[in-house]
Amino acid sequence: MERGEAYGFSAAMSGAFLLSCLLFAAINRRQRGPYMDEVFHVPQAQAYCHGRFLQWDPMITTLPGLYLASVGVVKPAAWLFGWTGSVVCSAAMLRFINLLFSAGNFYLLYLLLLKIHQKNKAVSGFQRILSTLTLAMFPTLYFFTFLYYTDTGSVFFTLFAYLMCLYGNHKTSALLGFCGFMFRQTNIVWTVFCAGNVVSEKLNEAWKTELQKKKDEKISSSKGSFSDFMRILQFLIKYLISLKNLVTLTALTWPYIVLVTVFFVFVFVNDGIVVGDRSSHEACLHFPQLFYFLSFTVFFLFPHLLTPTKIRKFLLSLRKHPVQYSLIAVISLFLIWKFTYVHKYLLADNRHYTFYVWRKIFQRHELVKYILVPVYMFAGWSFADTLKSKSIFWILMYFVCLLAVTVPQKLLEFRYFILPFLIYRLNIPFPSLYRQLLELAFYIVVNAVTFYLFLNKTFQWPNSDEIQRFMW
Repeated sequence: MERGEAYGFSAAMSGAFLLSCLLFAAINRRQRGPYMDEVFHVPQAQAYCHGRFLQWDPMITTLPGLYLASVGVVKPAAWLFGWTGSVVCSAAMLRFINLLFSAGNFYLLYLLLLKIHQKNKAVSGFQRILSTLTLAMFPTLYFFTFLYYTDTGSVFFTLFAYLMCLYGNHKTSALLGFCGFMFRQTNIVWTVFCAGNVVSEKLNEAWKTELQKKKDEKISSSKGSFSDFMRILQFLIKYLISLKNLVTLTALTWPYIVLVTVFFVFVFVNDGIVVGDRSSHEACLHFPQLFYFLSFTVFFLFPHLLTPTKIRKFLLSLRKHPVQYSLIAVISLFLIWKFTYVHKYLLADNRHYTFYVWRKIFQRHELVKYILVPVYMFAGWSFADTLKSKSIFWILMYFVCLLAVTVPQKLLEFRYFILPFLIYRLNIPFPSLYRQLLELAFYIVVNAVTFYLFLNKTFQWPNSDEIQRFMW
């Protein structure tokens, strides 16, 4: 990092943290007590603070990583500064843990952008800092920085594991992946993603060698053709049935294999992935979740994915390949027809944005969910189009992980989209400065509206004296 970039990064990180501290103070003045899921998380952390490690709230569905990390920070700080009484492990003190995690996320995002795009010499230090600031302000993640939820810590350990993986420190990566798993069980998918990075690199090297051997043959060079797909599939089968290749891949990825084995042992012993309240978190094949995620991504990345050029290219592709797109449309319609689920929380809790998205869009008419298929198709095409700079094996690996982390979820919950969104955004090419500034401005506006609604537009439910607030 050059000196000018180092100063710029320090200023951006310090400024963002100061702004977050001011916002944190405002939120804690208005909402002193636990809110929403905090009513489960805060008392559980307080029980750990008092040494009651066998006490467990059966309504909590995640492992105790958040509470263990909180005690590991709060207890030494209380001893060092002489804090006593109710201030130790208060709701505000516990929320501040996530503010520390958010500062760590800021630094990790910068390091990941630096590592992933290190070969792109056209990217300036200012662009890297701007992209880091933008991702740190990503609305869905940024909002939960100020509440005692698992999201910020979950993102921290997952991004840290990804960074270590990219630097080849796979044992450290797997250990950090375990920490992420302790915050949220579905983070095991991103451990597989880290292993997949290693495998995709080896596959790409072997594929280049294969192409080099056949460079004198007349092979179609068009991307995306059926013949290309079959050739890659044949290569994969040939590569993976080789014992020598399997031994090499196992030797490279064994720390991740150990962690995934631990995960399966946990699932077997626990009789499921969820701890605590399982009735409201049943796994299912909810394929439209992928469509929701793609739409969510296009909404937040509209400066990059929803442009006139992209639309023209999509329409041209549509005209060139009508049969393929017709088949995709039919499959999408079938998946929506047979695999759309509506969770009871989605219909009942009017504090979440998803409640209004569902009511204002999907509940307007029974046919709306089918009419949106062209939108999903464009979103999917635009999404995939920005990943063309990545190898085909990396893309396949990422999409497998994306399916694994979204499709089994019955509840439409934007928090579940945070990590796949961030990893996607980190890996797409750097956009122009104008589009980066537009993206940041959009995030600032969305955050400002969200916090304004949360702080000022409160309401009450019938037969309840508690103040309710709008949130993601």
